[in-house]
Amino acid sequence: MYRCVAYTCLDWGADPEQSGEATSTAESIEISFEDEEVLIDGVDVTEEIRSPEVSEAASKVAIHPGVRDAMVTEQRRLIETGNFIAEGRDIGTVVSPDSPLKVFLTASPEVRAQRRADQTGGDPREILVAQMERDKRDSEREHGALKAAEDAVEVDTSDLNQEEVVEKIAALARERGIA
Repeated sequence: MYRCVAYTCLDWGADPEQSGEATSTAESIEISFEDEEVLIDGVDVTEEIRSPEVSEAASKVAIHPGVRDAMVTEQRRLIETGNFIAEGRDIGTVVSPDSPLKVFLTASPEVRAQRRADQTGGDPREILVAQMERDKRDSEREHGALKAAEDAVEVDTSDLNQEEVVEKIAALARERGIA
């Protein structure tokens, strides 16, 4: 959802680093999900929000309290609609701290960079540098900092493929009686 705000800021010419502009953007758009598509005001932006520029801007808009308030409110609304799987850097600590299962996915920085490069066609070394900067910024921000919830189950995915990760999480859900 922060990627949606970032994408819209860039699309509208708003500065992701300016709190007022980013917050106004967050409050002005409707984000929704349909099947596997991400929609902003009814327009599919699933691919566009995965670009390196949007990734960088997402970390910048996420530091603004007004943006965070708008997104947390929307995330909580969606989660309350029923069984919901949510992912994000502060889902387990801020958005849904009472969730019956919190999983904190990790992977080595090199594996994460290679995975993003495979998705975007970017240079893994450049992605690694940008990713490290984003992680540092997200870990140090005042609101909703990147960290595992105390009761989260940490899953290192460095040596796992997507199907293995899904099975591991599904097994955790079955163990807790929620799947």
